[in-house]
Amino acid sequence: MAIQWFPGHMHLTRKAIGERIKDIDVVIELLDARLPASSANPMLAELTGHKPGLKVLNKQDLADPGRTVQWLAHYNALPDTRAIGLDASQTTPARQLVEACHALAPNRGGMAKPMRVLICGIPNVGKSTLINTLAGGRKAKTGDEAGITKLEQRITLADDFYLWDTPGMLWPRIIVAKSGYNLAASGAVGRNAFDDEEVALELLDYVKRHYAPVLSARFKLDLDAATVADMQDEELLEAIGRKRGALLGKGRVNLQKAAEIVMHAFRDGSLGRITLETPEEFAAWLAEGEQLDAERRAKKEARGGKGRRAPAADAGA
Repeated sequence: MAIQWFPGHMHLTRKAIGERIKDIDVVIELLDARLPASSANPMLAELTGHKPGLKVLNKQDLADPGRTVQWLAHYNALPDTRAIGLDASQTTPARQLVEACHALAPNRGGMAKPMRVLICGIPNVGKSTLINTLAGGRKAKTGDEAGITKLEQRITLADDFYLWDTPGMLWPRIIVAKSGYNLAASGAVGRNAFDDEEVALELLDYVKRHYAPVLSARFKLDLDAATVADMQDEELLEAIGRKRGALLGKGRVNLQKAAEIVMHAFRDGSLGRITLETPEEFAAWLAEGEQLDAERRAKKEARGGKGRRAPAADAGA
Protein backbone atom coordinates (compact mmCIF):
# COMPACT_ATOMS: atom_id res chain seq x y z
CA MET A 1 0.00 0.00 0.00
CA ALA A 2 1.36 3.43 -0.93
CA ILE A 3 0.96 5.89 1.94
CA GLN A 4 0.03 9.45 0.92
CA TRP A 5 -1.17 12.39 3.03
CA PHE A 6 -1.32 15.99 1.79
CA PRO A 7 -4.20 17.95 3.41
CA GLY A 8 -5.36 21.25 1.98
CA HIS A 9 -3.41 23.45 4.40
CA MET A 10 -0.17 21.95 3.06
CA HIS A 11 -0.88 23.53 -0.35
CA LEU A 12 -1.09 26.88 1.44
CA THR A 13 2.18 26.18 3.24
CA ARG A 14 3.95 25.45 -0.02
CA LYS A 15 2.67 28.74 -1.45
CA ALA A 16 3.69 30.64 1.69
CA ILE A 17 7.23 29.26 1.55
CA GLY A 18 7.52 30.23 -2.10
CA GLU A 19 6.49 33.80 -1.31
CA ARG A 20 8.60 34.13 1.85
CA ILE A 21 11.85 32.63 0.59
CA LYS A 22 13.08 35.72 -1.30
CA ASP A 23 13.55 37.52 2.04
CA ILE A 24 15.19 34.58 3.84
CA ASP A 25 18.90 34.17 4.63
CA VAL A 26 18.98 30.59 5.97
CA VAL A 27 16.53 27.69 5.75
CA ILE A 28 16.40 25.30 8.68
CA GLU A 29 14.91 21.90 7.93
CA LEU A 30 14.07 19.92 11.03
CA LEU A 31 14.46 16.18 10.44
CA ASP A 32 13.60 13.17 12.56
CA ALA A 33 16.94 11.63 13.52
CA ARG A 34 15.33 8.17 13.41
CA LEU A 35 14.43 8.60 9.70
CA PRO A 36 16.52 11.51 8.41
CA ALA A 37 16.05 11.12 4.66
CA SER A 38 12.46 9.90 4.85
CA SER A 39 11.62 13.03 6.85
CA ALA A 40 13.43 15.37 4.42
CA ASN A 41 11.01 17.16 2.10
CA PRO A 42 12.16 16.75 -1.54
CA MET A 43 10.12 19.84 -2.50
CA LEU A 44 12.19 22.07 -0.26
CA ALA A 45 15.18 22.39 -2.61
CA GLU A 46 12.82 23.44 -5.39
CA LEU A 47 11.04 25.96 -3.15
CA THR A 48 14.10 27.46 -1.50
CA GLY A 49 16.51 27.56 -4.43
CA HIS A 50 20.14 27.94 -3.40
CA LYS A 51 19.62 29.36 0.08
CA PRO A 52 22.06 28.04 2.70
CA GLY A 53 20.52 25.14 4.58
CA LEU A 54 20.81 23.86 8.11
CA LYS A 55 19.72 20.24 8.60
CA VAL A 56 18.76 19.61 12.21
CA LEU A 57 18.45 15.98 13.25
CA ASN A 58 15.93 16.33 16.04
CA LYS A 59 15.07 13.62 18.59
CA GLN A 60 18.64 12.33 18.43
CA ASP A 61 18.16 11.03 21.96
CA LEU A 62 15.73 8.47 20.47
CA ALA A 63 17.97 7.53 17.54
CA ASP A 64 20.85 5.09 17.10
CA PRO A 65 23.95 7.22 17.99
CA GLY A 66 26.20 5.49 15.47
CA ARG A 67 23.76 6.05 12.64
CA THR A 68 23.27 9.68 13.65
CA VAL A 69 27.01 10.19 13.15
CA GLN A 70 26.69 8.70 9.65
CA TRP A 71 23.80 10.99 8.74
CA LEU A 72 25.52 14.12 10.08
CA ALA A 73 28.58 13.31 7.97
CA HIS A 74 26.34 12.72 4.95
CA TYR A 75 24.62 16.10 5.21
CA ASN A 76 27.75 18.04 6.18
CA ALA A 77 29.36 16.83 2.96
CA LEU A 78 26.70 18.62 0.88
CA PRO A 79 27.43 22.14 -0.47
CA ASP A 80 26.04 25.18 1.42
CA THR A 81 24.78 22.84 4.11
CA ARG A 82 25.47 22.27 7.77
CA ALA A 83 23.99 19.58 9.98
CA ILE A 84 23.67 19.26 13.72
CA GLY A 85 21.86 16.87 16.02
CA LEU A 86 19.85 17.83 19.05
CA ASP A 87 17.03 17.12 21.41
CA ALA A 88 14.58 19.99 21.01
CA SER A 89 13.60 20.00 24.67
CA GLN A 90 17.11 20.97 25.83
CA THR A 91 17.91 24.68 25.85
CA THR A 92 21.69 24.63 25.45
CA PRO A 93 21.87 22.36 22.37
CA ALA A 94 19.03 24.30 20.77
CA ARG A 95 21.15 27.46 20.92
CA GLN A 96 23.49 25.79 18.43
CA LEU A 97 20.96 26.77 15.78
CA VAL A 98 21.65 30.47 16.15
CA GLU A 99 25.41 29.94 15.88
CA ALA A 100 25.02 27.62 12.87
CA CYS A 101 22.81 30.14 11.06
CA HIS A 102 25.42 32.88 11.53
CA ALA A 103 28.08 30.52 10.18
CA LEU A 104 25.98 29.90 7.06
CA ALA A 105 25.20 33.62 6.57
CA PRO A 106 28.17 35.47 8.13
CA ASN A 107 27.22 38.80 6.55
CA ARG A 108 23.89 38.93 8.35
CA GLY A 109 23.46 40.28 11.85
CA GLY A 110 22.86 43.55 13.62
CA MET A 111 19.87 45.85 13.29
CA ALA A 112 20.88 46.95 9.77
CA LYS A 113 20.99 43.37 8.50
CA PRO A 114 18.95 41.17 10.83
CA MET A 115 19.16 37.41 10.35
CA ARG A 116 16.02 36.08 8.69
CA VAL A 117 15.48 32.35 9.07
CA LEU A 118 12.75 30.05 7.81
CA ILE A 119 12.19 26.81 9.72
CA CYS A 120 10.45 23.91 7.98
CA GLY A 121 9.74 20.30 8.79
CA ILE A 122 7.31 17.46 8.43
CA PRO A 123 4.36 17.20 10.82
CA ASN A 124 5.09 16.03 14.37
CA VAL A 125 8.87 16.33 14.01
CA GLY A 126 9.15 18.53 17.12
CA LYS A 127 9.37 21.93 15.44
CA SER A 128 6.97 23.74 17.77
CA THR A 129 8.71 22.30 20.84
CA LEU A 130 12.05 23.52 19.51
CA ILE A 131 10.71 27.00 18.79
CA ASN A 132 9.30 27.26 22.29
CA THR A 133 12.67 26.21 23.69
CA LEU A 134 14.51 28.80 21.59
CA ALA A 135 12.08 31.57 22.41
CA GLY A 136 12.05 30.74 26.11
CA GLY A 137 8.29 30.44 26.26
CA ARG A 138 5.18 28.99 24.70
CA LYS A 139 5.19 30.66 21.27
CA ALA A 140 3.93 27.72 19.20
CA LYS A 141 1.31 25.05 19.78
CA THR A 142 2.62 21.57 20.47
CA GLY A 143 1.11 18.10 20.44
CA ASP A 144 1.73 14.47 19.44
CA GLU A 145 -0.69 14.68 16.52
CA ALA A 146 0.35 15.47 12.96
CA GLY A 147 -0.66 18.89 11.68
CA ILE A 148 -0.98 20.98 14.87
CA THR A 149 0.46 24.21 13.38
CA LYS A 150 -1.77 25.56 10.61
CA LEU A 151 -0.51 29.13 10.04
CA GLU A 152 2.85 30.79 9.42
CA GLN A 153 4.21 32.57 12.53
CA ARG A 154 7.04 35.09 12.94
CA ILE A 155 9.02 34.78 16.15
CA THR A 156 11.69 37.25 17.31
CA LEU A 157 14.53 35.36 18.98
CA ALA A 158 16.67 38.47 19.33
CA ASP A 159 16.55 42.08 18.11
CA ASP A 160 18.44 41.02 14.99
CA PHE A 161 17.20 37.40 14.58
CA TYR A 162 13.78 36.65 13.11
CA LEU A 163 12.43 33.14 12.73
CA TRP A 164 9.47 32.24 10.54
CA ASP A 165 7.72 29.04 11.54
CA THR A 166 5.70 27.20 8.88
CA PRO A 167 3.12 24.43 9.34
CA GLY A 168 4.41 20.89 9.00
CA MET A 169 4.38 19.85 5.36
CA LEU A 170 4.75 16.57 3.52
CA TRP A 171 4.85 16.39 -0.27
CA PRO A 172 2.05 15.56 -2.74
CA ARG A 173 3.34 12.10 -3.69
CA ILE A 174 5.74 9.89 -1.77
CA ILE A 175 7.63 7.80 -4.33
CA VAL A 176 9.85 5.95 -1.84
CA ALA A 177 7.49 3.32 -0.43
CA LYS A 178 9.66 2.68 2.63
CA SER A 179 9.57 6.39 3.46
CA GLY A 180 5.79 6.28 3.63
CA TYR A 181 5.90 3.48 6.19
CA ASN A 182 8.65 5.17 8.22
CA LEU A 183 6.75 8.46 8.27
CA ALA A 184 3.58 6.70 9.40
CA ALA A 185 5.45 4.83 12.12
CA SER A 186 6.89 8.10 13.43
CA GLY A 187 3.49 9.82 13.62
CA ALA A 188 4.09 12.28 10.76
CA VAL A 189 1.09 11.05 8.75
CA GLY A 190 -2.58 11.47 9.66
CA ARG A 191 -4.06 8.28 11.13
CA ASN A 192 -6.70 7.93 8.44
CA ALA A 193 -4.01 7.65 5.75
CA PHE A 194 -2.65 4.23 6.72
CA ASP A 195 -3.44 0.87 8.26
CA ASP A 196 -1.88 0.45 11.72
CA GLU A 197 -1.28 -3.27 11.34
CA GLU A 198 0.44 -2.91 7.97
CA VAL A 199 2.74 -0.17 9.24
CA ALA A 200 3.56 -2.10 12.41
CA LEU A 201 4.49 -5.16 10.35
CA GLU A 202 6.84 -3.08 8.18
CA LEU A 203 8.36 -1.58 11.31
CA LEU A 204 8.89 -4.98 12.89
CA ASP A 205 10.39 -6.35 9.68
CA TYR A 206 13.14 -3.73 9.82
CA VAL A 207 13.68 -3.67 13.56
CA LYS A 208 13.95 -7.46 13.90
CA ARG A 209 16.71 -7.52 11.26
CA HIS A 210 18.75 -4.69 12.79
CA TYR A 211 17.74 -4.46 16.45
CA ALA A 212 16.36 -7.89 17.39
CA PRO A 213 17.69 -7.76 20.97
CA VAL A 214 15.63 -4.65 21.78
CA LEU A 215 12.42 -6.38 20.68
CA SER A 216 13.10 -9.38 22.86
CA ALA A 217 13.98 -7.19 25.84
CA ARG A 218 11.24 -4.57 25.51
CA PHE A 219 8.38 -7.03 25.10
CA LYS A 220 9.85 -9.78 27.33
CA LEU A 221 9.45 -12.40 24.61
CA ASP A 222 11.68 -14.97 26.33
CA LEU A 223 13.36 -15.58 22.98
CA ASP A 224 16.96 -14.97 21.94
CA ALA A 225 17.75 -12.35 19.31
CA ALA A 226 18.46 -14.91 16.58
CA THR A 227 15.04 -16.51 17.05
CA VAL A 228 13.31 -13.11 16.97
CA ALA A 229 15.17 -12.15 13.79
CA ASP A 230 14.02 -15.36 12.08
CA MET A 231 10.33 -15.00 12.98
CA GLN A 232 7.71 -14.06 10.39
CA ASP A 233 6.48 -10.50 10.86
CA GLU A 234 2.89 -11.62 11.54
CA GLU A 235 4.13 -14.24 14.01
CA LEU A 236 6.19 -11.62 15.82
CA LEU A 237 3.30 -9.13 16.03
CA GLU A 238 1.07 -11.87 17.41
CA ALA A 239 3.69 -12.86 20.00
CA ILE A 240 3.98 -9.25 21.16
CA GLY A 241 0.22 -8.87 21.38
CA ARG A 242 -0.13 -12.07 23.35
CA LYS A 243 2.66 -11.08 25.75
CA ARG A 244 1.09 -7.67 26.32
CA GLY A 245 -2.42 -9.03 26.86
CA ALA A 246 -3.94 -7.69 23.63
CA LEU A 247 -6.44 -10.53 23.38
CA LEU A 248 -9.89 -11.10 21.97
CA GLY A 249 -12.26 -13.94 22.80
CA LYS A 250 -10.99 -17.54 22.79
CA GLY A 251 -7.38 -16.44 23.12
CA ARG A 252 -7.18 -14.71 19.75
CA VAL A 253 -4.77 -11.77 19.51
CA ASN A 254 -6.12 -8.30 18.85
CA LEU A 255 -3.69 -7.40 16.06
CA GLN A 256 -4.92 -3.81 15.86
CA LYS A 257 -4.10 -3.30 19.55
CA ALA A 258 -0.78 -5.11 19.14
CA ALA A 259 0.12 -2.80 16.25
CA GLU A 260 -0.69 0.25 18.36
CA ILE A 261 1.53 -1.08 21.16
CA VAL A 262 4.47 -1.55 18.77
CA MET A 263 4.17 1.89 17.18
CA HIS A 264 3.70 3.65 20.51
CA ALA A 265 6.87 1.98 21.84
CA PHE A 266 8.79 3.24 18.80
CA ARG A 267 7.39 6.77 18.97
CA ASP A 268 8.02 7.36 22.66
CA GLY A 269 11.47 5.79 22.58
CA SER A 270 10.71 2.96 25.01
CA LEU A 271 11.55 0.44 22.28
CA GLY A 272 15.14 1.68 22.30
CA ARG A 273 17.41 3.97 20.31
CA ILE A 274 16.53 2.96 16.77
CA THR A 275 17.16 4.52 13.36
CA LEU A 276 15.17 3.09 10.47
CA GLU A 277 17.55 3.90 7.61
CA THR A 278 21.18 4.51 6.67
CA PRO A 279 22.36 6.83 3.87
CA GLU A 280 23.20 3.81 1.73
CA GLU A 281 19.84 2.12 2.32
CA PHE A 282 17.91 5.26 1.48
CA ALA A 283 19.92 5.81 -1.72
CA ALA A 284 18.89 2.32 -2.87
CA TRP A 285 15.24 2.89 -1.92
CA LEU A 286 15.22 6.21 -3.74
CA ALA A 287 16.72 4.72 -6.92
CA GLU A 288 14.09 1.98 -6.88
CA GLY A 289 11.30 4.49 -6.24
CA GLU A 290 12.43 6.77 -9.05
CA GLN A 291 12.60 3.84 -11.46
CA LEU A 292 9.11 2.67 -10.55
CA ASP A 293 7.81 6.22 -10.82
CA ALA A 294 9.35 6.60 -14.27
CA GLU A 295 7.74 3.33 -15.36
CA ARG A 296 4.39 4.48 -13.98
CA ARG A 297 4.60 7.76 -15.92
CA ALA A 298 5.60 5.94 -19.10
CA LYS A 299 2.60 3.59 -18.80
CA LYS A 300 0.30 6.54 -18.14
CA GLU A 301 1.59 8.37 -21.20
CA ALA A 302 1.25 5.21 -23.29
CA ARG A 303 -2.37 4.79 -22.18
CA GLY A 304 -3.03 8.42 -22.97
CA GLY A 305 -1.69 7.99 -26.49
CA LYS A 306 -3.81 4.94 -27.34
CA GLY A 307 -6.88 5.54 -29.39
CA ARG A 308 -5.83 8.98 -30.51
CA ARG A 309 -6.52 9.67 -34.15
CA ALA A 310 -3.56 10.63 -36.29
CA PRO A 311 -3.64 14.27 -37.44
CA ALA A 312 -5.34 14.72 -40.80
CA ALA A 313 -3.07 15.22 -43.83
CA ASP A 314 -2.85 18.77 -45.12
CA ALA A 315 -5.31 19.25 -47.97
CA GLY A 316 -2.68 20.87 -50.17
CA ALA A 317 -0.14 18.07 -49.80
